Amino acid sequence: MQQLLDQIVKECAPLSEAGHVADYIPELAKANPKSFGAAVTDKNGKQWASGDADETFCLESIAKVVSLALAPQLRGFDDVFDRVGRSAIADPFNSIMRLEMDSPHRSHNPMINSGAIVVVSLLPQEGVGAKIGAVLELCAALSVQKTADVVERVYLSEKFTSDRNRALAYFLRSVGSLEGDVEDTLDVYFRMCSIGTTAKQLSVLGATLACDGRNPLTGRDVVSPTVVRTVRALMMTCGMYDGSGEFAVDVGIPAKSGVGGGIDTPSRAGRGWQSTARRWTSGATRSPAWRP
Repeated sequence: MQQLLDQIVKECAPLSEAGHVADYIPELAKANPKSFGAAVTDKNGKQWASGDADETFCLESIAKVVSLALAPQLRGFDDVFDRVGRSAIADPFNSIMRLEMDSPHRSHNPMINSGAIVVVSLLPQEGVGAKIGAVLELCAALSVQKTADVVERVYLSEKFTSDRNRALAYFLRSVGSLEGDVEDTLDVYFRMCSIGTTAKQLSVLGATLACDGRNPLTGRDVVSPTVVRTVRALMMTCGMYDGSGEFAVDVGIPAKSGVGGGIDTPSRAGRGWQSTARRWTSGATRSPAWRP
């Protein structure tokens, strides 16, 4: 496996020229476009890593996996999926058009921005600190970090430039799909997306999902198998946004991408990828080059 990972990193490195770093969030635009790391954690807890697998980057939309794993356990499936659908769509991840056109005005799935914002609003804890604290705690348990931390400079960059997410959130509140204070919900969402991680930690998160919620490094049952099966199914159908169908055909495993450059893929093992140069699918450019 180590030889295979090293070969993949070597062969995929030139593919950075096909992508670019996310520049609509100013702090992410400063990332090194040549950074590339890969890691695998199997169901027995054995790990392999290559390239920049220990380099820190932000979860961004991969954090939606964590909030989706958390909310149904605290609120129940009915509460969550009465407000958020489970259908794939061909629209961009931050589209507002479909919300306006469809009736009822409900987000189609929890992997796009509008759906993830609704999921965050459903977390039952009181206040921004308690809500993000619950997300950080679960994130650490899923990926065996001693603590999961928000990268403050990225959080502030997102907070002051995310007009589209604000538009989505206020529209959702106007049609009764969003609970609680909009700005507090957005603050949790921005902080959640700004959680720091590595490709190696992502591989543990993926392995935990592959093991139906049991972390293979700690042996701890972190998320219920029922919730994990739902999360994996939605990663398969919606995790790569409007590129989900293409990814499912070409690669054939569940995946969730983020504009920070990460992709998490749980299947027979957990695979974590970090490539800050990305494609239109809002994920890492080089990562899909690996077929399982």
